[in-house]
Amino acid sequence: MLKRLMNRIIGFSVNVLKRKLIARNYISVLERSTRMSSCLVTRPDLPQPLYDTLRPMCALDVWQKPSIMPRDELLERIRGKSTLVCTLSDRIDSQVLNSATESLRMIATISAGYDHIDIEECRRRGIKVGNTPDVLTDAVAELTIALLLATSRRLFEANKAMRNGEWKTGWNHQFMCGASIKDSVVGLVGAGRIGEAVLQRLIPFKAKHYLYSGNKAKPSVDSIGAKFVSFDELLEKSDFVIISCPLNDKTRHMFNEKALKRMKKSAILINTSRGPVVDQSALYNALKNGDIRGAGLDVMEVEPIPLDDPLLSLSNAVILPHIGSAAEDSRLAMAVLTARNVMAGLQQSPLPAPVCQ
Repeated sequence: MLKRLMNRIIGFSVNVLKRKLIARNYISVLERSTRMSSCLVTRPDLPQPLYDTLRPMCALDVWQKPSIMPRDELLERIRGKSTLVCTLSDRIDSQVLNSATESLRMIATISAGYDHIDIEECRRRGIKVGNTPDVLTDAVAELTIALLLATSRRLFEANKAMRNGEWKTGWNHQFMCGASIKDSVVGLVGAGRIGEAVLQRLIPFKAKHYLYSGNKAKPSVDSIGAKFVSFDELLEKSDFVIISCPLNDKTRHMFNEKALKRMKKSAILINTSRGPVVDQSALYNALKNGDIRGAGLDVMEVEPIPLDDPLLSLSNAVILPHIGSAAEDSRLAMAVLTARNVMAGLQQSPLPAPVCQ
């Protein structure tokens, strides 16, 4: 009896010791995976909670200038880093990944889109990539509607005319008349999260028809009252064409000279997705020659747009500096989600917003 009791006590003690050793080893591994990690952040002006969250977990190397991190600087400072926090202005291709060597295990982009990252190469190398979907959907949808109204109702033209002293006769029956959404045909190219959110906000404007194109019909979009059509049919029938698709090899320069000529001469083009979806040179010619009525752009092929770009000389082009997600709460939520992605990556946990893992 005594011997059996002693064996139980010894067995219990051994199990306790094993658990302690396992826990100690786990904590040690976790501490090494966080405290010894180094993270390059390519912007100094992101919301403060991002830096505050990451600083206790890893050694931060933050680019301190307000300009985009130069390419040679990125290639130099990525060396030996285990984590990269970047924006859509940073091109993360095989050259950058080669400079990072095998130490890079995690990339967190503070954007919903990830066309600036070579995802296939990251997947091949086993590098986790996280983004920030959903948290900016409402802000971008709101901006899209605002840009549509500003372009169709000529708000920037009217404001400029007033400041230049062109408002001379009080109320004028023909002065600055624009296009109304009511009874029009609105077409969305791409009906993902943002496209669907835009459509929901357009319903109260009482358009006659809502069309959308993409890879396939979506029941959630159909239920709102939109009709799935081909890209060509959408171009030919729409009074307003809203681009809300991701940038990839299939959509790059989707709006070329041929596509723009299929649109109505009275049509207005809105782009809040990615600049290279539109051939900017072809768009300039279409606007200048009257092939379409106007365009509202929050994104450009080259950002920031050069001040000598001919598009800036056109009164029927409304151009914004890529501010689709620039609502304070959205930008904060993007930073928080980015930090959560990094934390999960450091702790070898599933990312809350994975592109690949």
